Amino acid sequence: MLDLEYLKKNQFEKFIWRVRQFFCNFPAAAARFFRRLWAAVCGFFARIGGAFGEIGRAVRFGDWKTRVSLGVMGFGHFARRQYLRGAMYLLFEVIFGLYLGLFGWKYLAKMGSLGETAMAEVFNEETGIFEYVYFDNSMLILLYSVLTLFFICAFCYMWYQNVRTNNVLQEMEEVGKRLPSTKDSLDAMVNDQYYKTLLALPMLGILVFTIIPIVFMVLIAFTNYDQVHMPPARLFDWVGMQNFGAILGGSGITGPAFAYTFREVLIWTLLWAFFATFTNYILGMLVALLINKKGIRFKKFWRTVLIFSVAVPQFVSLLLMNQMLGTDGIINNLLRNWGWIEQPLPFLTDPVWAKVTVIVVNIWVGIPFTVLITTGILMNIPADLYESAKIDGASPLRAYLKITLPYMWFVTTPYLISTFVGNINNFNVIFLLTNGKPLDLKFQNAGRTDLLITWLYKLTYDEQNYSFAAVIGIVTFIIIAVVSLIFYNRSKAVRNEEEFM
Repeated sequence: MLDLEYLKKNQFEKFIWRVRQFFCNFPAAAARFFRRLWAAVCGFFARIGGAFGEIGRAVRFGDWKTRVSLGVMGFGHFARRQYLRGAMYLLFEVIFGLYLGLFGWKYLAKMGSLGETAMAEVFNEETGIFEYVYFDNSMLILLYSVLTLFFICAFCYMWYQNVRTNNVLQEMEEVGKRLPSTKDSLDAMVNDQYYKTLLALPMLGILVFTIIPIVFMVLIAFTNYDQVHMPPARLFDWVGMQNFGAILGGSGITGPAFAYTFREVLIWTLLWAFFATFTNYILGMLVALLINKKGIRFKKFWRTVLIFSVAVPQFVSLLLMNQMLGTDGIINNLLRNWGWIEQPLPFLTDPVWAKVTVIVVNIWVGIPFTVLITTGILMNIPADLYESAKIDGASPLRAYLKITLPYMWFVTTPYLISTFVGNINNFNVIFLLTNGKPLDLKFQNAGRTDLLITWLYKLTYDEQNYSFAAVIGIVTFIIIAVVSLIFYNRSKAVRNEEEFM
């Protein structure tokens, strides 16, 4: 269909056409996805095969320096006067051997069972009494096993690099090329490979403080780590997909309650994220338009007021609103004194009222941020567009829908996606304003205004149900990742980055 034909359609016809195109293009899109997936898998195994080929070449055709390096990392580098690299490889091998032999192996050997004896009563011959002695700790076994596995993967990578570089150095020797000296290696680290030198420490920090904790949390989801199985007094075990079945499918004794709670909390989390994102976005943009409108006086004053409201810590504002909206709060007292109500309004005690209240309070808290973000963008919209629309007889509403909103949507799509994701994990507003209340007896350790993130907090902090909390964390991550990737890749800001004028 030509662009002109598409533009002639009304909104409903455009929507029907897009839906039809989606289903028509779905088989081709699915085929492209699986082709790319297959290509990625083939590329991965090709790289693995290349690595094994490199190792095989060192075994079959390597000289004595290269072959000794298969067992003693860095030996070939020392023999070829690559002292810096040789010292690095040898030091890494020594550290790895000491760690694995003296510390890591005893935990890795118990990873399958997560321990056999947590605590036992042992007779102390010196004191003549029985004492409790702790032996295995499931949490430490799992944690140090994960660390050991990562260390083994790092060692395999370093060992492969040791073999590969020895092959390269041997080839250079055979053809008579000059081998790089230690000075050349140092120069490469601060010149050609400087980006690797700079990124080494940040990447190590990401590995230690982000990737390893995520892997540990994922593994916790497959255990029964809770109050009943709390180390060091007791051990926890592997339970497979049992926790996922309880929360997602309602299996087990507590499964129906957890499944019902998860479904209700998930629905409210998505509704909250949608309204919290777009109410702030639309209303904040309208406030910014009003302030920027010609004829509005004291523009700097209004912007300064908004900046002051942003400067106030959010938790102070939320705790204050919690007191003001309570049953005996100032708002209910004022309304009673004025004779407008006889009974206090259930701002925080009724499920519907509480949900509407948190959305309204979030608007009051969040609009200043949106105004400050959108003001600069609105000031950059070409004035010629509005003048042309005015000459054509467009109303202010139509100019907003056809000029302002598309422009803002194009520029701020990444901001909207990050805001939506942030609202899914918006712990402060819910916890400080309502603490998840009002409570519901049908819910499992959650209230009517709890989000997935606040429910996860309660399961860990209040109930010590770490395994179910880990499942919720994984599901939350999957939802956020899927929503973010779909909307980001489908947005015009990414697909038509240079086409908007």
